[in-house]
Amino acid sequence: MAVALVTGANKGIGKETARQLAERGMEVLLGSRDPERGERAARELGVTPVRLDVTDPGDVAALAKDLGRLDVLVNNAGAIAVAPAPSLTSDQLRSTYEVNVFGVVAVTNALLPLLRRSAAPRIVNVSSTTASLTLTSGGTDFGGDAHLRMAYSSSKAALNMLTVQYAQAFAQDPELAHIKVNSATPGYVATDINGHRGVRTVEEGARAIIDLATLGADGPTGGFFNDKGPVPW
Repeated sequence: MAVALVTGANKGIGKETARQLAERGMEVLLGSRDPERGERAARELGVTPVRLDVTDPGDVAALAKDLGRLDVLVNNAGAIAVAPAPSLTSDQLRSTYEVNVFGVVAVTNALLPLLRRSAAPRIVNVSSTTASLTLTSGGTDFGGDAHLRMAYSSSKAALNMLTVQYAQAFAQDPELAHIKVNSATPGYVATDINGHRGVRTVEEGARAIIDLATLGADGPTGGFFNDKGPVPW
């Protein structure tokens, strides 16, 4: 049975992703920085809770030590700071990047030894359509207050670059070349992060994540996708 870890999975898209992966027969580890909320969500889904604050080196190291196997890593944990660009503080930017960028690197690198041993390892970085430089510079209306999310959108653009860099690095290492890593955007989903103003359900939002987490051997790597296909960088 394949083993999957979903970070930030006690609610929203992460929880739905955990549910759908479990439905596909995977052993799912539901990561949550709040143990009580994580345990409650895990009981509801019938999966295994794990304490994981992606910004806490101790949590990350303990998880890497305790896990015996990992086949799928979904880097879903996310943070947001809402402020117009001229008034966004460096502290707000830093705290967002700690989760959305640095936390992803910490978790991914710590778990690579386990993924290396998997027959079909998959990494999915949960990004955002607002991370697309092409769409943003072209004036796309993303819905909601996208103009107040410079910290979030720029951190997800950085996350997309992590995806590309990991994919290229894996391809050059025979021991890692079988790992597929992609970015997925759920779209404008109604979750706590946007005050539930999104127009998509968590079920719809999880589609692209699930597709990339269960890719076949001929699937892509190093790309950016929604549930309809590739998204421009």
